[in-house]
Amino acid sequence: MGERENGEPYYVGIDVGGTNVKVGIVDDSGHSHATASVPTEAERPFDVGLANIERAVQLALAKTEFSLEGARAVGLATPGPMDLPAGVLLDPANLPGWHDIPIRQRVSDHFSKPTILQNDANAAAYGEFWMGAAREAHSLVFWTLGTGIGCGIIIGDSIVTGEHSHGSECGHVIIEMDGGRRCDTGQYGTLEAYASAKSLVRRCREALDAGRASSLSARIADKHKLTPLLIAEAAEAGDELAEELIIETARYLGIGTTTLMHTIDPDMVLFGGAMTFGRNETALGRRFLQRIKDEVQTRAFPVPAAKTVIDYASLGGNAGYIGAAGCARLKFGDVK
Repeated sequence: MGERENGEPYYVGIDVGGTNVKVGIVDDSGHSHATASVPTEAERPFDVGLANIERAVQLALAKTEFSLEGARAVGLATPGPMDLPAGVLLDPANLPGWHDIPIRQRVSDHFSKPTILQNDANAAAYGEFWMGAAREAHSLVFWTLGTGIGCGIIIGDSIVTGEHSHGSECGHVIIEMDGGRRCDTGQYGTLEAYASAKSLVRRCREALDAGRASSLSARIADKHKLTPLLIAEAAEAGDELAEELIIETARYLGIGTTTLMHTIDPDMVLFGGAMTFGRNETALGRRFLQRIKDEVQTRAFPVPAAKTVIDYASLGGNAGYIGAAGCARLKFGDVK
């Protein structure tokens, strides 16, 4: 089993987030045939989460002619610290009911399918490498910008996971040595502490509390919640402080990107996630990306500065499940 009638294998890709589980049915060529999403209910015990994963899988399969029995393997992507060789999810902050779970074996037993576990940012990176904006590249650094900052690194067909399953955690590279901002992990001076969505909101709040003039003050007074989206809307409307904070965020990301370019020398660097300000489709998104590029040009060695492609990712919220399925294909498929 594990093949369509034409002989092409297909895989179940599962992307577990703190809010939703997204599942896709992906064939050996990387094409998605159906997706489904259900709430994770991450604060509840893992058995509830496993039932939700099952529901999402069945909803996706119901939109296709495929069956679970016919799938070759399952790819599972989750956030949080994990022991990849053991297949154990350790203590993920945004899956509070899922600590110390042998999740790979539990999912494999539940679906009676060989299963591979991968970090969600690594899986999304592989999705972009396999079927997204980096499909012509040989190596990739993929940043995912959201509440925190995730990163995935691909060299050839290999995902950099490290000796202790903590490789590619580049949101925690240090960009400020002394007196740096505190990250939610308890570290100081990390890229995440300066350039995540949480940090953008914190820096904006600090500026407003210090008396900086901004249209955001009136909007907050009118009961609007201060969010990256609200800051972006103000920047697009010409608010000086909002624009300054977003461009400053890009500068920090340019510094972090230069560090990785000097470490890995990749073909391509991509930015994805929720905080990409409309990507290349908006003037703000284009200014944001250009500021990252400008910082890299200033700081990087001339050859990688000239040759490394820096752009936005293309798969959006589908990168995780596509990459998870791709990881299952690498492990259990007929990939040469």
